[in-house]
Amino acid sequence: MKRPAIAVTGLGMITPVGHTTDTTWDGVRAGVSPARTVPELRGCAVDFACTVSGIDLDDAVGGRSAFRMGRYVKFALLAAREAVADAGLDPAHWDGARVAVVVGTSSGGSAGLTEQAVALERRGPEATSPSGILLTIPNMPAAEIAIAMKATGPSLAPCTACSSGVTALSVARDMLTLGQCDIAIAGATESIVFPVAMTGFARSGAAAPRDGDPARLCRPFAADRAGIVMGEGAAIMVLERAEEARARGASPRALIAGAGATTDAHHPTSPHPAGEVARAAVDAALRDAGWRAEDVDHVNAHGTSTPQGDATEAALIGRAYPHRPPVTAPKGVLGHCMGAAGAIEAGLTILTLQHGVIPPIANLDAPEPGFAIDCVTKTPREVPVRRAVSHSFGFGGQNAVIALQTP
Repeated sequence: MKRPAIAVTGLGMITPVGHTTDTTWDGVRAGVSPARTVPELRGCAVDFACTVSGIDLDDAVGGRSAFRMGRYVKFALLAAREAVADAGLDPAHWDGARVAVVVGTSSGGSAGLTEQAVALERRGPEATSPSGILLTIPNMPAAEIAIAMKATGPSLAPCTACSSGVTALSVARDMLTLGQCDIAIAGATESIVFPVAMTGFARSGAAAPRDGDPARLCRPFAADRAGIVMGEGAAIMVLERAEEARARGASPRALIAGAGATTDAHHPTSPHPAGEVARAAVDAALRDAGWRAEDVDHVNAHGTSTPQGDATEAALIGRAYPHRPPVTAPKGVLGHCMGAAGAIEAGLTILTLQHGVIPPIANLDAPEPGFAIDCVTKTPREVPVRRAVSHSFGFGGQNAVIALQTP
């Protein structure tokens, strides 16, 4: 049986550089990080991050339901609304039983859980919220989107650390391929810029140390890269079988051509230094897409700005794509949006396919000597891109790669 082509017909984003897809794209193309000191992190070893600002999330969500939603849930719902509108769909007129929701997250509502624990310890049970559980559990982004969109099909919440977004898109694609739904709302969300999480990353050694301007600290693939700068946000997409989407008059933004996933089974936080298991995820995605390595026009790298992570990925890219396609790494601008990163970066890769523009890696003049990769630096690069891949790697040795192409 021939596998149906799966199209991305809608895209919604909220990130540290924009509250919509268009403003996020403009911010990432500009190549300037908004990282800044965060007052709520005062006294922490890491007191800076890339945060979503300039928006009243409760007002944007509207209605009386915002009180029960954690910040990460609000991000997801706002991005989902944009994605569904972008797809030209109206939940009032679809068969909700044929609509699935697949929204990943890494840490879920850990910020909400911490707030409730502090309230309990300091002021007792009556000080905690009746919605405390709803503020914490990781399936609530998918659940709230399903409620808002009247989507009564399957609702899932994958958690594969920083690859959760790509995992969610891959699962949604499989559900459409198998006929388990006709429309899938899929992506990921994250918000963990709070003292406990930031202290944890500082203690683990993964976070960039405070050294001058926070906006200059995330330098993927630079010789002096020093670690992660935290980010937050969400990206949600509407997926449909391409033939059915076109039949209703929709114009797909991109097609999901393939996906691959592996697990290092090596260490909880460090990637396998040889990178061969991650390479297997790349090979699986290319095989699934029916591509040769030379067919890839662009690589959206995971690029966390950590010494070991970037070195391992640079070596992987050099081996997996010997023709040296241009590489970008959006975390230089956005910070590491953790569980949401894979979905956000897949969305940016789709925009590159659409516009023929590869955003630059922020804060990078040239990659570390010895990295055999063609990094886009300083200004956007205009080049035709028909096929691209986006890498996502996470704690626990999670590796996920998605292959995307023009319709």
